[in-house]
Amino acid sequence: MPGSVPLPLGLDTVGLQVPWYFRCPISLELMQDPVTVATGQTYDRASIESWVATGNTSCPVTRAPLADFTLIPNHTLRRLIQEWCVAHRSLGVERIPTPKQPADPDLIRSLVVQGPALAALRRLRALARESDKNRLVMATRETRAALVEMAFGAGGGGEEAQAEAMAVLALIGMGEAEAAEVVGREDRVARLGKVLGSQGTTPLEARVNAGAVVEAAAAVSGADARVVLGAADGVVEGLVALVEDKANNARAVRVGIRGLFALCLAKENRPRAVSAGAASALARRVAEGGCAGEPERALAAVERLCRTEGGRDAVVCGAGGGEAAVVALVRAMSGRAAEHAAGALVAVVGGSEALQVEAVRAGAMSQLLMMVQGGCSERAKRKAQHLLKLLRSAWPTTDSMANSDDFLQPY
Repeated sequence: MPGSVPLPLGLDTVGLQVPWYFRCPISLELMQDPVTVATGQTYDRASIESWVATGNTSCPVTRAPLADFTLIPNHTLRRLIQEWCVAHRSLGVERIPTPKQPADPDLIRSLVVQGPALAALRRLRALARESDKNRLVMATRETRAALVEMAFGAGGGGEEAQAEAMAVLALIGMGEAEAAEVVGREDRVARLGKVLGSQGTTPLEARVNAGAVVEAAAAVSGADARVVLGAADGVVEGLVALVEDKANNARAVRVGIRGLFALCLAKENRPRAVSAGAASALARRVAEGGCAGEPERALAAVERLCRTEGGRDAVVCGAGGGEAAVVALVRAMSGRAAEHAAGALVAVVGGSEALQVEAVRAGAMSQLLMMVQGGCSERAKRKAQHLLKLLRSAWPTTDSMANSDDFLQPY
């Protein structure tokens, strides 16, 4: 009805009470997608999935062990809830939508068996794009292993089928076993480098998918695997090209940042990353505010590269000069990225009194004091304290903090 306010789910309004059997036993809110577990109890899908994801293995109501974590949609109860919502529409109750069910695991297995048939791979890709639920169903050891084989040419199918398999693998990710199957094969690592490094001949989407596979493999592997990936011709250079994408494709930039961050966790990869332009490319993205939702990883990589020979100068150049770099890093000193912005700022202003004065002018003092006094990690506080000490000589003499040692603990 015009001007009506939807019923706050889980709350009662005057003259209207939500039936208790329509409420999820976990959240006590009106169920949107009721599902039944092995014990016969029904819960809202989001609530029971969260319950299981946090390590619980028993039924919340009965406390009986859940021998099977299969969630069966309770269509009858959902329709009753929808009918109840419609019946109370005049009181501001909105009808809950009919949830789209996850892909059938049997369908996924059938499509995987048909691989590397192009039509089957395209169908898998469409399903993976459709929803998180589908990707969760698809992310089995068997499916991922089969996709790895198809993406790297085993079983035939041609380059187009390999590209489709790579795209699906990029969407659903890899576990340690699949990452080992990629990194442990020189020819497979070389293929990733070839796809990533061929900016002039390979479509952007294919390069982004290869970059996502590199990032996934690096994220779940140890330092040795990251070194192998970083040393492959074309890999680091290709990731830098994604960060610098002239069309500002958000996914390309995001994959590039995530990939460089993962590889730069290994110290051996950092000199090559600096030489390939990673430090300047990442600094430019930070300065422009175009990190595609990944400012923390971008700044963490910048901080590490600043400690590498040539990295500090590359960061300053990429940000548009010393003053611009200082302003960008001071602005970034908030939220979860603050620690890495402070760490990078130490490297940038460390040998320059003029840039230290610029940091103070840009408002570094208030940001650093908030870090020291706030709820950030001890490591972040130590970096902030060190930077405060470094900037002490640049504080205005009239500043009451100029002679205070309250916040200047050892770094």
